[in-house]
Amino acid sequence: MYAIVDIAGQQIKAEAGKELYVHRLEGNVGDSVKFNRVLLQVNEGKLVKNVKAPVVSATIVEHLKGDKVIIFKKKNRKGYKVKRGHRQALTKIKVDSIG
Repeated sequence: MYAIVDIAGQQIKAEAGKELYVHRLEGNVGDSVKFNRVLLQVNEGKLVKNVKAPVVSATIVEHLKGDKVIIFKKKNRKGYKVKRGHRQALTKIKVDSIG
């Protein structure tokens, strides 16, 4: 069984027992979070219909930063060079249950 869930503006495929990386969520490590914006729910290859208030519950495992992305801008023959980096703030969650 899996579900497509809207978490912090991203559509993510969530399965029970899987660990996911999402945009930084509020809460401490070990806190339980619930996502009630379930867009699709599938059980054994069949679409689940008429589910009242579907909820995906998960536990926050850790807060971390993603890999560094380098942004380099240059204009030819103008002497303009800018080099910047960015690391996205992420939260690792473990999906406990779907339903």
